Amino acid sequence: MITTIKKYSFGAHAPTGAVTAQVEEGDTLPYFSAQSEGRGTRFRCPLEKDDIVYGLGETMRGIDKRGGRYVSFNTDNPHHKQDMPSLYGSHNFIVVDGKKTFGAFFDTPARAVFEIDYGGSGEVNVLCERGVTVYIVEGESAHAVVRRFLRAVGRSYLPPLWAFGFGQSRWGYKDERDIRRIARGYAKAGMPLDYICMDIDYMDRYIDFTVNKKRFPDLKAFVSEMKGKGVRLVPIVDAGIKVEPGDPVYEEGVQKGYFCKNIEGKDFCAAVWPGMTHFPDFLRPEVRAWFGRQYKVYTDAGIEGFWNDMNEPAIFYSEYTKGKTGERSEGDPLYRGNTFLSDYRNFCHNIEGKEVNHWEVHNIFGANMTRASAEGLDALLGGRYLLFSRSSYIGAHRYGGIWTGDNSSCWDHLRQNVRQMPSLNMCGFLYSGADTGGFGGNASRELLLRWLAFSAFTPLFRDHASKGTRPQECFRFRGKKDFRSILSLRYRLLPYIYSEFMKAALSFDMYMQPLAFGYPQDSRARRVEDELLVGGSLLIAPVLEKGAKGRLVYLPEAMTEVRWDGASFRTRQAAAGEHFVKVPLGEVVFYIRKGKLLPVGGAAMHTGECDLSAVTLLGDGEEYEQYLDDGLTRSVSEGNIRLLRRLG
Repeated sequence: MITTIKKYSFGAHAPTGAVTAQVEEGDTLPYFSAQSEGRGTRFRCPLEKDDIVYGLGETMRGIDKRGGRYVSFNTDNPHHKQDMPSLYGSHNFIVVDGKKTFGAFFDTPARAVFEIDYGGSGEVNVLCERGVTVYIVEGESAHAVVRRFLRAVGRSYLPPLWAFGFGQSRWGYKDERDIRRIARGYAKAGMPLDYICMDIDYMDRYIDFTVNKKRFPDLKAFVSEMKGKGVRLVPIVDAGIKVEPGDPVYEEGVQKGYFCKNIEGKDFCAAVWPGMTHFPDFLRPEVRAWFGRQYKVYTDAGIEGFWNDMNEPAIFYSEYTKGKTGERSEGDPLYRGNTFLSDYRNFCHNIEGKEVNHWEVHNIFGANMTRASAEGLDALLGGRYLLFSRSSYIGAHRYGGIWTGDNSSCWDHLRQNVRQMPSLNMCGFLYSGADTGGFGGNASRELLLRWLAFSAFTPLFRDHASKGTRPQECFRFRGKKDFRSILSLRYRLLPYIYSEFMKAALSFDMYMQPLAFGYPQDSRARRVEDELLVGGSLLIAPVLEKGAKGRLVYLPEAMTEVRWDGASFRTRQAAAGEHFVKVPLGEVVFYIRKGKLLPVGGAAMHTGECDLSAVTLLGDGEEYEQYLDDGLTRSVSEGNIRLLRRLG
């Protein structure tokens, strides 16, 4: 029983599976007033002038969420503007940090609206439209609150070591020749690469669990060929099963009643990439087990990594809205194509024998697809695997990672990526990252290099772009030396990145934190949103402005500045305070905190060439605790930590 957390129930709701710890029921909800509103409840909490409000995971705006309105309603919308209220995940955990410091998790699978000092109201105003369980987390600091919350929701998913390598992706790689060409391009340029993602074009007519035999005549042989070059293949899997008589997955799903039902009680039909599809009822254990077994077609071919998409679920139109024009209601996000918001009211789930409208449980659909995939892969594979998803809810972090969806090639989205990472970590999603360079639009050379220099520190490190945009593979740009420099830095940092990720996961901590978490008494650090702490040793301050030759960096204490120029690490002592630091394209500057060490390794073209035990230590510290295992087995333990000491 965790005594620093208590829960308070307001109406009934379907179980989300978010909290795994036993939590005591409280008597009277602290901090918030609660008032019934319709079928839901509105909660209000006054804020002090200097309070910071953290959390909400995958949302727009700053690390401090004050001033914004955020709607938890998982949404497929690539237009990530600063006032966009909803993205692909719903992460309803906030931390109020000030004279009173506490966390609040509003656990509800339905729609919730967070207005945080919105319009200068001076309060947190939360409307949960249906039943909700509120968890209040006490702690002496914001960081302590987060750690207690992470312990309550369970340990992060643990990817294999190769998943920390660099991945290349693009919607539009059609066949074996395209993928060979990408791998060859990286190898010829001397740039490391660990995996290539396969988007929907590898499928037969976009049908899940199929492979186009003309484009990939022998998938198993091709997977083996690419692994021989140090490159793994990572196929996409979508949420909808095509209505396709004769297809064994479709036939079995219909026969056994595994699909969501429409309002007439028949299998619900909605259009996605393959045309009309049915949605598996992922909220049922037997359906998750059935869906997870389908990955065998890939694992039998030697594939060990996957990305799940379109699982909000995205709907182009349904049997009820086909041919109609799109509509919009005030405050709701625009949907792709002609999709109506009402489509989410037009189908139902079966939860423990009870019919539940999808609207009531919308936000946990994608999370349960991730769970289905993970449980299936646990049974099919003996070791760890790569799995990341687009849609999510707190609790899905135990089964896989996430990427932040269909962003754009613009500087604002690079800045947003920086702000989102600690917020996602607060909600349990340690293995996360963005589409480096941007998915939509045409990335400039400068933007891609600056984005790579930030993403080199994020656990998920993938360059991904949309069909119809300019080629975004690193080897296609002039001045390959600069790209080679940053990619090679990632592999030299792997002894640290892998170690810090694993230690954070095992100790229920964050891998990326706001500066304020490391320096809570520093009033300036509390307001910095463009610098982050990475693990226990590093501070990063990426360049985030177009045309900038460098940037102002604030150091809360004296640190060791490290400059990577593509050939070597150069270090110097930097005093506390503000500095303008020149950072040419192709170089990366970061900081080792006082009294800390950084283990760095040698060059590698893929993780199979990495020896994480052969390291050089940088920084002014005396000892570093390195987590070290084989990067593959599921058996993990803090006993795998070895102590590294500076010599001399």
